[in-house]
Amino acid sequence: MRPRLILASVIIPLGLIIAAVPENTTKPYKLTAEQLLNELKTDQQFVHPDQVADMLIQKDPSLQLIDVRSSAEFEKFSLPGAINVPLENLLSEDYEYYLNQDIKLNVFYSNGSTAANEAWMIARQLGYKNNYVLRGGLNFWVETIMNPQKPAETSPNEELARYDFRKAASSALGGGGAIAPAAEVDVPAAKPPIIKRKKKKTVQGGC
Repeated sequence: MRPRLILASVIIPLGLIIAAVPENTTKPYKLTAEQLLNELKTDQQFVHPDQVADMLIQKDPSLQLIDVRSSAEFEKFSLPGAINVPLENLLSEDYEYYLNQDIKLNVFYSNGSTAANEAWMIARQLGYKNNYVLRGGLNFWVETIMNPQKPAETSPNEELARYDFRKAASSALGGGGAIAPAAEVDVPAAKPPIIKRKKKKTVQGGC
């Protein structure tokens, strides 16, 4: 793909996302649009459903799922242990404690990726770290984890092992019993590290 087409494929969705982001009238943004665009180009904000499923099954205490859909959608269905922070309320001070911290790995999700990406963009522009996006949202989650397609018998061992993992994860997370995932499965990527805040230097001396 030509460089201009690649750039356009990033900038056009970015413009649509920025247009839908709630107006910030309370907190100063710390990242420029150019800095945010550079981060978006890397796709490093995404966490694959396999990784989230593995963390859920392992009961990883560092995982914090944040559903940015409406409260009505959240009540109908949500991922295990998720909290609901509707996108339009993201800038509320009530949720700053969840977004600006260094002990949890936040993973935003919505039905697709757009609304969750908007939430991530807001959090990054405010300078918050440890926030990510579930790749493909709930739609991709259902496709890959809850209803995995069985590969052909002649598929590579890695693909067969991934299917076994997803099938076990579907049973465990869908209420079919606490079935452990297949051992030594090659999930797409390691869990992102939790970035600690820099400690502020204390002022020495007195009056």
